[in-house]
Amino acid sequence: MKKLNLALAVLGTLAGTASAQTSISVYGIVDAGIVYESKSVANVANTLAGVPLDTSVLKLSSGVQSGSRVGFRGTEDLGGGLVAKFVLETGIAIDTGGFNQGGLAFGRQAYVGLGGNWGAVTLGRQYTPHYLALAEADPFGTGLAGNAQNLVTSVTRMNNTIKYTAPVWSGFVGELSYGFGEVADNNTANRQYGAAIGYNNGPIVVKLAHHSADNATGTDHSRTTLLMGKYDFGMAAASLAFNNTQGIAGIDSRDYLVGVSVPLGAGTVLLSYISKDDRSARNGDADQWAIGYTHAISKRTNFYTSFARISNKNGANFTVGNAIDPGIGEQAFNIGVRHSF
Repeated sequence: MKKLNLALAVLGTLAGTASAQTSISVYGIVDAGIVYESKSVANVANTLAGVPLDTSVLKLSSGVQSGSRVGFRGTEDLGGGLVAKFVLETGIAIDTGGFNQGGLAFGRQAYVGLGGNWGAVTLGRQYTPHYLALAEADPFGTGLAGNAQNLVTSVTRMNNTIKYTAPVWSGFVGELSYGFGEVADNNTANRQYGAAIGYNNGPIVVKLAHHSADNATGTDHSRTTLLMGKYDFGMAAASLAFNNTQGIAGIDSRDYLVGVSVPLGAGTVLLSYISKDDRSARNGDADQWAIGYTHAISKRTNFYTSFARISNKNGANFTVGNAIDPGIGEQAFNIGVRHSF
């Protein structure tokens, strides 16, 4: 009995040591809202294949402000300042109980890596540096009806990716990412790579981000470069962004964003204007105006509402979506609630 008690005591000590060195947490966001979308009858003829020809729709949507999700993240202290880390995050469609990102098990993020005072290297499905910079510039955070991705060209995630994140040094930040195309006998096909460098200190944020992607045969590629700046004046935060895209087959464009967020007690007013200058022969330009409001009722729960309208020109067919839904038409209104845990 004494030996058994001694063994249990030793195991208890080891378990306590392991728990002190390892941290695993469950987190997530549950977001649902009522969405009304509409498009002009004149634009029905321009509807993309597979999109219903309805001129309006009223629906309950999951992930309007932020995509609903459940995630697992963990770290392990390996000693000497070295840390192992992982994230597994799945997108949840709470309106139907299904999954987003095409039904992928962990479609939002899935990576493992090592970190230290030299930075971090992670491997898996991850956000692109370009998207992270755009989300920082957008007062709507690439959600709600004002989502900047309604018009601004950006790739959200990369598969098969190695990413290096530099340590913050006097406010300076940086990222490098490379996504393998994994096509036999052709290392260029489907390849992606990106980078970002910036300064984030106090009220000032400035970033330059780039993303490049090769086509399925490695014979052409797209290149997108974003320059953004943001300054928090206290009474309001203002942001500017310029995005230049040299697309596949000469589909080039330039995007301009001006945004403002104004705190009002427990709430925040969101405003943005985005202009897309289509540089291709089609010249399908578009402008988007958006207004929104979020109101925190606790540290984890907030209400939201927003409205946005796109003016398409020369046959362009851009639609007003939100964090998950691409939308069906030129204008949308949404109202809902978000809870994080």
